[in-house]
Amino acid sequence: MNVSDFVNKLTQQGVHFWADNDKLKINSPKGVLTPQLQIDIAAYKTEIISFLRNYNYSSDFTSTGLSLQTIGRLIGGYYECLAMQFKSPVIDSKVMAKQLKVTFRPLPKGFNNATVLEFRKELELKLQNQGVKVLTWEEATREFSYEIKFPLVKWKKKMIIRIVKADVNAVIDVERQFSFVGGLKSYLAERFYQFYSRFILKNQKISVAKITQLIGWAEDNIIQRLEDPTSTQVILIKEIDKNFVDSQISYQQKIAIGVNTIIKNFAEIVIGVSDNKISILNMNLSDSIFPRENFDNFVFKSLIPKIYVPIAPLPMSQFEVSKYNPHQSIYATKLVKLSKELATTGLFPSGFKLGEVIKRKSHRDIVDSIVNGRTGVSYGFVAYAEPPQYIGATEISEQEWQSLLAVEGFSNNEVRVNNIGRRYIKTRIKNKYVYKQIPDIWLVSSRSGANKTDLNLECDVLRMGLKNQLCLQIPEGIDPQEVDIKPSYDTYVLVAIALATALYAPELIQEGAPMIHFHGYPAKEWLKSNEYYAGVENPSVPCGTYESGVFNFLSIHDIADKVDNNIVLASLIEPDHGTNIITSNLDYLLARLATGIKHEQIELGGKHFASLTEK
Repeated sequence: MNVSDFVNKLTQQGVHFWADNDKLKINSPKGVLTPQLQIDIAAYKTEIISFLRNYNYSSDFTSTGLSLQTIGRLIGGYYECLAMQFKSPVIDSKVMAKQLKVTFRPLPKGFNNATVLEFRKELELKLQNQGVKVLTWEEATREFSYEIKFPLVKWKKKMIIRIVKADVNAVIDVERQFSFVGGLKSYLAERFYQFYSRFILKNQKISVAKITQLIGWAEDNIIQRLEDPTSTQVILIKEIDKNFVDSQISYQQKIAIGVNTIIKNFAEIVIGVSDNKISILNMNLSDSIFPRENFDNFVFKSLIPKIYVPIAPLPMSQFEVSKYNPHQSIYATKLVKLSKELATTGLFPSGFKLGEVIKRKSHRDIVDSIVNGRTGVSYGFVAYAEPPQYIGATEISEQEWQSLLAVEGFSNNEVRVNNIGRRYIKTRIKNKYVYKQIPDIWLVSSRSGANKTDLNLECDVLRMGLKNQLCLQIPEGIDPQEVDIKPSYDTYVLVAIALATALYAPELIQEGAPMIHFHGYPAKEWLKSNEYYAGVENPSVPCGTYESGVFNFLSIHDIADKVDNNIVLASLIEPDHGTNIITSNLDYLLARLATGIKHEQIELGGKHFASLTEK
């Protein structure tokens, strides 16, 4: 029996395991543990306990008194029909590392960049030391054959290549030099793909794997050698871009540098190296720099989380979709006002259309599949949380809690439901357990790719809800089949902040709350009395991920747990990404941002991050 797969499969079905000394404890939804599963668990009890200890499952509970699984299912909108899609989130880099497999692509002939070679060798050792399984190229790949048919001339050719297996999390490569022959082959492959797509496929969409087969014979790009480009990330090591890490160059200029670097190399992560510095770049476009002497910290806190949690948008299938009238929402109107007022801050640079920066149709089609049909990328989010919606008592006594019923998919010790269907959680605040109703959460947010500083009320503002599942309301009159109106990449973060605020800092959200995210940080001295921050020490998981939502949920709790005063503003720090800010008042937020910008205490990029790490 593979104990890891066995435990993870049952965890996804709502079963919660933990080890109490030498005893195996289990909490399971009704009907999941069949008699045969109970026999299997008893037979492999020792191995399961060992697995739980090795992978920190026994320390799954957080400062909130809730398990990571419960927090994940709350912010993810868990419901029975999607039970198999939910995994317990992982927020410990040590645990992440032990679940990763990576491989290093063989070096090109004649490669002699000493700085990159030295870094590559050291990186392999550092990953192994952290518990990552580093596979040889032979172990990580398999032989794959396929046939390319050239229409009209009825000529076909059989191709045999080695492809990276789908269960490998990342392939680490080095920047390869352009050659005239390689460029000519790529040109011919692209022309062939355009012809094939138009006349044979008649512009029908095909899988990423099929696209890479059609052009891979002429490409030296590693993405053409992946069995599943959606599950294996490409990491490129190259010499550091001095302009990208130059503190004197504006973040707006760095966006162009970063985007071009990622697109040119068709990599999800680009590591820049010099004799004394390390930079790391992904679509979050962080300009973080690590001294070479902090190599271990770079691998542990930055690289491993990015490999474990790739950037990926939520599919529309995750939501219950309906329509709403934005003209009837005062919060949609407030959001549009917020967006236009933010134009002068410079914190929300213009994004880009994928079609404008990715010139090759084959590459555009690959990216289109990976990003689930999104046509553009923008930086930051603007949102407005509505007051949380309750039915009945917002908080109950322990005695009342004991009389409540179990909830399918949740631990009976953490979540229960009353006779009218309202769910309550048992959570901890200031070392005291309280029993709080889980409210319905609604917020309005800019659609993915919108101009964050000039939102159009009729087509740019989505209404998202978190009830028993995630809900998405699209403006009336908009056809999502014809218009790119996808929810924000940061959906998990948005609903996590709103829910945690309702539970732990209700004064912030009781009349609604504006929320923003920008790709920079405030200086520590910017914060006034009753303004707090948290999250600086978190592993730097990318935006929009399950784990990033959990970290923001925990940050709200940790702030509320440590202070006795009402919280006026909370800054939730996401290393290598930026800052989320939530306040209770729109005008207050705008005034505080204006002050920070005037005194150069808030700006894009990583300049002020170091001040937040000071004790």
